[in-house]
Amino acid sequence: MSKNILAIDIGSTKVCAVVAKKEGDEISILGSGIKRSQGLKKGIITNIELAAKSIKNAYHTASRVAGTSPNRAVVSISGAYVKSVNSSGIVNIPNKEISVDEINRVLQTALYNANIPHEYEVIHVLPYKFKVDEQDYIEDPLGMNANRLEAEVHIVTAQKSSIYNLKKAVKQAGIEIENIVLTGYASSIAVLNEDEKELGAGVIDMGGSTCNLVIHYGNSIIYDDFLGVGSMHITNDLSIALHTPLSTAEEIKVYYGNLLEASNEHIEIPVIGDESKTQQISLEIVYNVIYARVEETLMILAKSIEKSGLKDQIGAGVILTGGMTKLKGIREIASVIFDNMPVRIGKPKRLEGFFEELDDPAFSTAVGLVLYGAGENALYEIDSNKRLRTKTAEDFSDSSVDIAEEKEPKENQELEILEELTEMRTFEENSSSFKEKVSKLTRWLTQLF
Repeated sequence: MSKNILAIDIGSTKVCAVVAKKEGDEISILGSGIKRSQGLKKGIITNIELAAKSIKNAYHTASRVAGTSPNRAVVSISGAYVKSVNSSGIVNIPNKEISVDEINRVLQTALYNANIPHEYEVIHVLPYKFKVDEQDYIEDPLGMNANRLEAEVHIVTAQKSSIYNLKKAVKQAGIEIENIVLTGYASSIAVLNEDEKELGAGVIDMGGSTCNLVIHYGNSIIYDDFLGVGSMHITNDLSIALHTPLSTAEEIKVYYGNLLEASNEHIEIPVIGDESKTQQISLEIVYNVIYARVEETLMILAKSIEKSGLKDQIGAGVILTGGMTKLKGIREIASVIFDNMPVRIGKPKRLEGFFEELDDPAFSTAVGLVLYGAGENALYEIDSNKRLRTKTAEDFSDSSVDIAEEKEPKENQELEILEELTEMRTFEENSSSFKEKVSKLTRWLTQLF
């Protein structure tokens, strides 16, 4: 059975749309479209009309190349929007064997127990630790015999107004949102291997105007953070320091950006305000400007890792990805700033088809969204649709519920069942209606006790 996937990475400097196809276990890229972002700043939509135009242009380009136009998309959301919290839940196991329904129930309970502001909406509920009875650090509780199941979860939420603006921009482009995925989470899906997940790793997506940090341990991310600084800030710094147009500053960054050693070479560049004139500048100045900005950015990210209290759990070190990682020498500087932790540059996992254009750290989020759409998510997860996703099945559980509704008292439902039972004039043992009501009441009582 084949499935078409549309992934849209909405970044501050570019919008990337990818059309892919999943057939069996194989995922292949059918087409991609990359357009310059408009109406976005530091990961936040500032103009819905312009943002919708960028999304539409990227989508149409990808669809033309692919020869097909899926109209439901997996879309990224920047860490600028989100707020995260950890929570825990515990449930009894009536049948003594843990099924998908029990896992769904414990995640929903953990979500119910969380203190989430009214103006925020849930994007992900990610369990990073299970406990079965007294047995801790259970990797996958499915099928285990138990009396009690506990879960500790990482909950990612976003402002409702921001989600509305994102959905509106995507809808104006003629696309419906199938799922919303945190940028850092999508990047981690694309770049992490199984050993790194097991040992624990920090993934930093260094984009045009933002850096998204997530810490992955075991089956899930357990921490995320956001920094509104990216490679475009280097371009701005160079433009100001060298008194040259932004376009020239970008070219200098791309062609001469080197963090390993300063050069004494001089180059001619135009002067801002009067591009008919040129000036000579030393590449040593370029080196100093770029180095200062990169060092400052990495130091802030290092402090964020320290603040998380999870530094000792990052056994595999830090994986840098995103367009900013193409600066020569950034890995070496990061290794020093992160106290000699292992650091590597992460490229997205290779897929079949027209993948060459996406074989670059700048497209890790886009490839991660494709993989997410194909079912490559955490082992268990409640997604932005409040539905349970499992890594082993494409058909997600229909037993999940909207927590906004769940928080309303359930007593009314149970009282209705009791009243109907009382009002029945005869309790015929063969009555299917009677048996159905007794079954509902029994399930409710079992869950309570």
